[in-house]
Amino acid sequence: MAHIDDENQEDKPLDPVMEGVRRKMVKLQLISGGIMAVLFLAVLVSIFYKLTRDEGGAEPVAATTSSSFAVPSDQPLSLTANLPTGFRVLQTSLSGSQMLIYGETAAGERKALVFDLALGRIIADVTLAGN
Repeated sequence: MAHIDDENQEDKPLDPVMEGVRRKMVKLQLISGGIMAVLFLAVLVSIFYKLTRDEGGAEPVAATTSSSFAVPSDQPLSLTANLPTGFRVLQTSLSGSQMLIYGETAAGERKALVFDLALGRIIADVTLAGN
């Protein structure tokens, strides 16, 4: 192995042309680093936006919300649900402005009907099959 002198290890001043190239490279490196930092922050902001925004997709045709449903204070709400002929009600349940009516038809078929109080009509007719 060859022995390297300490004198050869010392930094010697660069000639003016190489010093100009070094300065341009440092400036280019700083500009590139700044652009990358700005783009990284843009990606983080877009991820944060996607995570926190409200999913306001298309509204259903018969949109019913509990805030649009109001009952007059001076009188009760009076509605009529037109059930199939011979329908026997077994159970009911209320959620917001929708009422689930579970029962059997005259033919013994089990059905679940969803009656919307705000619309005043049946919005779903589900036939239950199986056990």
